[in-house]
Amino acid sequence: MSNAADDWYSPETSTFGDRVAGARESAGMTQAQLAKRLGVKLTTLRGWEEDLSEPRANKLQMLSGVLNVSLTWLLNGEGDGVDAPVDDIELPADLNDLLLEIRQLKAQFSKSADRLALVEKRLRTTLKAQ
Repeated sequence: MSNAADDWYSPETSTFGDRVAGARESAGMTQAQLAKRLGVKLTTLRGWEEDLSEPRANKLQMLSGVLNVSLTWLLNGEGDGVDAPVDDIELPADLNDLLLEIRQLKAQFSKSADRLALVEKRLRTTLKAQ
């Protein structure tokens, strides 16, 4: 398995919401503070961080600026972002392995959801054509 610290925010192990939450925490802001700075409701920001919704382009650009990370990093984990969190406590290797496995499963679920959306779109297109 790869080192968890090396790929914490990589496209394979993190989601958009993970990166928003990580950048917000790195900036030392609460969800309420960030929501206020962006001019959105707290529930809206929570939806972004929980990957239930995504911001519109103008809010995405503001989010990038306020959090001091690149737009590309927010979207796909590549580019200028934040460093992986530093664990103050040393966890046993088996717990680190379990945490890494959870992140990998989460990434697989995300990819599967994206693939499902594409298949659904193809199905809808096919049904409309008939």
